[in-house]
Amino acid sequence: MKLPEITDSHCHLDFDSFDEDRGDVIARAQAAGVTRMVTICTRLRQEPAVRAIAEANRPVFYAAGTHPMSVADEPMATVDELVALAHHPKFVGIGETGLDYHYSAQSAHVQQQSLRIHIEAAQETQLPLIIHARNADEDMAQILGEAMARKAYPCVMHCFSSGPDLARAALEMGCYLSMSGIAAFPRSKDLREIFASAPVERILVETDSPYLAPPPHRGRRNEPAYSALTAQVGAEVFGMDYPAFAAQTQQNFDRLFAKAAGWAGTQ
Repeated sequence: MKLPEITDSHCHLDFDSFDEDRGDVIARAQAAGVTRMVTICTRLRQEPAVRAIAEANRPVFYAAGTHPMSVADEPMATVDELVALAHHPKFVGIGETGLDYHYSAQSAHVQQQSLRIHIEAAQETQLPLIIHARNADEDMAQILGEAMARKAYPCVMHCFSSGPDLARAALEMGCYLSMSGIAAFPRSKDLREIFASAPVERILVETDSPYLAPPPHRGRRNEPAYSALTAQVGAEVFGMDYPAFAAQTQQNFDRLFAKAAGWAGTQ
C-alpha cells in the first residue's frame, strides 16, 4: 500500500548531526512518504554546502538567508546577494530570517534591518519568505504588514508557535503557517487550537530537524521522516483523515513553493 505523500517544508540537512548518515536519513524520509525536503541555510557563508546537498539529492530543495540569532555575528546580507541565489533551479525560498527576542533581544535592531533586506529580496523574486518568530509578535506583525502593503510577497511562518494575534495577522496578509513537532507535544493544546482556527489551505508541515522531534521521538534527533508524525497530528486537528490532510498540505506547498512544484530536473 502506497503511503500518502507529504513534504518536509523546513529542515537543516547540512547540520553536523547528519554527517554520518545523511543519505540514509533522506532514504528513510522517502520510505515514510516524504517526497520532498527543503533544507535551510542559516548563514550565507554556508550556502555552497547546503546547495551541494540539494544538487546531490533529487528530493531536496534549498533556501538561504541569515537566521536572526546569527545576524549579529555574520556579514549583513544584501538584496542583490539573495536575489542572485534565486537563479539556481533548486533555490526555492528566502530565509530563514525573522526576529528572535527570546535568545537575542540585544540584537533586535540589526535583526529588523536583516529582516527588511530579506523581505525586499522576496518581493523582488516572489519566492516565499521563510520567517522565524519568537517573542517578537508585535514587531513581526508590524514589519511584515508594512512591507506587504508596499508590495505583496509570499510568506510562511515556519515552525509556528507564537500567539493567536500573530497567527491572525499573518493569515490576513496571506501568509501560511507551518506545523512542526511542537504542535504534537502533549502540552501544546493552545497551539493546536490556533492551527485549528486557520484555513487548512494555508497549512504546511515541517520538522525543523534535527530539532523538535515529535512524540515518540521527543528528546532525540529529529529527521525529515518524522514530518509524517506531525502530519498525522495535523489531520486530527483539522478533523480529516490522514491521506486527505497529506494531500491538502501537498497542494498548499505546491501553491506557495511554486518553483519547487515546477522543477523538472534529472538528478
